[in-house]
Parts: sequence; C-alpha cells; structure tokens
Amino acid sequence: MKKRNRVLALTVAAAMSASLLAGCGSSAQQGGTAQAGSETASSTSTAASTATGEEDNVIRVGVVCSMTGGSAIYGEGAQNAIDMAVEEINAGDSGYKIEIVNGGKVADDAKDAKQAMNAYNKVMADSPEAIVGSFFSSVTLPMAEQASKDGMLLLATGATNADVTLKGSTIFRNCFIDPYQGKMAALFAKDKGFTKAAVIYAKDDDYSNGLKDAFIENCEANGIEVAYTGECMTTDTDYSSQAAQAVASGAELLYYPCFLDTVPLLVGAARNAGFTGAIMGGDGWDGSDTTGLSAQFDDCYFTNHYSSEDTAPAVQNFVQKYTEKYGTESLNACAALYYDAMYMLVQAAENAGGTDTASLVKGMTGMSFTGVGGDITLDENGDAIKSIAINTYVDGAVKWTETLGSDGKVVSKAE
Repeated sequence: MKKRNRVLALTVAAAMSASLLAGCGSSAQQGGTAQAGSETASSTSTAASTATGEEDNVIRVGVVCSMTGGSAIYGEGAQNAIDMAVEEINAGDSGYKIEIVNGGKVADDAKDAKQAMNAYNKVMADSPEAIVGSFFSSVTLPMAEQASKDGMLLLATGATNADVTLKGSTIFRNCFIDPYQGKMAALFAKDKGFTKAAVIYAKDDDYSNGLKDAFIENCEANGIEVAYTGECMTTDTDYSSQAAQAVASGAELLYYPCFLDTVPLLVGAARNAGFTGAIMGGDGWDGSDTTGLSAQFDDCYFTNHYSSEDTAPAVQNFVQKYTEKYGTESLNACAALYYDAMYMLVQAAENAGGTDTASLVKGMTGMSFTGVGGDITLDENGDAIKSIAINTYVDGAVKWTETLGSDGKVVSKAE
C-alpha cells in the first residue's frame, strides 16, 4: 500500500469512529450525520494528500454482491464483470486505475441484511474510496444508511427501492427505481392494447410491493382495469389458488413482480390454471430457469436494465468480450451494471480531478454517462434516469423485444 493510502486509512478510521459515535444518538441527530460525514471525508482526504504531496490516481473500490445461495449467479456475474472492467481500465489511457480491495474479491452479502453489513465493514477495513453494490434493495438499504454516516460513496447497482438514495448525498445508483419500472410496465401494457390486468405480488417483499403499487397506479391512470390483486409470500411454492382467481377475473395480462426463484412456479401454475394471456414481471426475472417450461413462457415479458441483444455498440462490445472470457451463463443485467459502475467511477474522477471520496462524490453528482446500460443521467437524488429494455421468451430463451425511453416511447426495437 502506498504511503498516501496508509495515511488515508488512519484518517478515515478516525472519521468513522466519530461518525459511529454520532450514530448512537436520536434519529434527528443521525439524519444530520450524512453532511458531517461527507465534510469529514473531504477534509481527511485532503489532509492525507497534502501531507504526502502525492496523488496516485488509483481508485480503491470495495465491491459487495450475493456470492452464495440462490442468488449466487448474480455475484458470479458481478465478479466477472469487475475483473473485466478493471483489466480494461488499468490497461487504458484514462490516467486512472482501479484497485479492488478485499484481495480483488467481491464481498458476499448472501442476500441477507446482517451479512451485508458484515461485508460492508469488511471492505471498509481496507480503506476504499468508494463502494459498489449491492444488487438487492433489502441488503443495500442498511449499507446505504451506514455509508451516508461514514461519508462514503456508495454506488448501488441493482437496488431499485426508491429509498436507497434518500439515505444521503453520497449515495448513487446506476439502475432505475421501482416506481419508474412499474410505470414502464404499465405503459408497455397500454401499448399492447391490454384493458384488464391481474396482479400477484409477494406481500413480505419491499421490491414486490413497490413494483405492484407503481404498476397499479399507472394502469389506472392509463385506462387499464386491475381486475384482481392477489398476495403470496416469497417462500410459497403453490400458486394454484391465486392463478385460478386471475383466470376468473378475465384479465388479459398477469403481472408478477417477484424474483427469479419463484417465477417458474408462478408461470407454470398460471398456465396450468388455464391462463392464456401475457405474463409480465420486473428485472427480478432476469436469470429465471425455463427448463421444461419453454411453452409456458411463451408470451411472457420482463423489464430489465439492458438486453444482451441490443444492437448498441457498447452493449455488443461488452457481450462479445464477456462471452469470450466467461461464457453466457452469468451474462445478466447484474454483470452489466457492475461493469458500468467501474467506468462511472473513472468518469467521476475525471470530472472532479481526484480519486479521494469527496472528489468522487463531486464528480458523480449530476453525472451523464453512456455505457452498457444506455444513456444515464443522475438526477438530484442520485437516481438514474435511463432507458428500459423489454425482454420476452422464444423457446424458453430470453429475447430482446424493444427498449423504451424515459418517456415510455420505443427508442429501438428488435427486427
């Protein structure tokens, strides 16, 4: 570790201790620690650079994702993508390099909030200048809250819950938010001419609730009747009752905003109950196993952060390189988002002229960026205003159908 980083580690540790003590106070006191933490991070980083008189142009990054359990395929994609991006960046001519802390490895959040904080603390111990992750809102929310207190830049990748970036001014994301995704699903339904929809959602999951609420609100605003709303749990394995009621409602579209592990069960149950209409979900469908259910997945759709079949040069360059190195099994939106995150940090450093946390936050604020996920503009909350891909299935394989702009209009379409 360079002398600059040793000094920075000590000063950041002192800042963290102070912010943690402040975090033990009332909620009102805690709400004010984000700005104080940011100011502390700025002053300590500046002091460290001044003390050594050098700037190494290396961005030290901690990365968090789910590496074990049912969501390990996302972590695999994240690890592969950051390895590829770092190799490209460090061999490039931007003048900046990236060093992944924790020995170059993604810290495992295991899709569990407690484990996520362990992962956060693990990478923080290596004195990063930014943290990237995580992919799920439930584990990103506690990390975002702590990162704000610590004055640490956190760039969330797949955490679509609207509250994530509201935790503080050092929190950003390169994915869309749930209200936006739910709205786009409703606009897609309108464009397809659907007039009656059914919804089945997991009442114990914030992601599912957020998409459900936005979808219903925008269906009603666009003249689509929501004829049935059914509840389930994330641990359910039998959807026959809800599926039968969706069929009885006369709905032409069934919206199921849940994660990939239960998608095959729901789709199978709906088709077995006689539902012949379209079935749609959100980005949580990405990577769903269609084995033995190819016919049932006909006329199914899901919104996503990108499509590997998009003809944009940035997408095809990423897909080609990734496939050559790692194959296609983990070529998912998670990989694309983590890949873009590395390049966004470099652009932030270029924008502000420094790699310390305060400079990166300054450079990230209001950023406009073009990458695998398309054209992104970060708004006043640090949320990504961007296009959204609509994918379908052909013979059980995911196929891109079209991409919608932020106004809901088609900007590109599969031939």
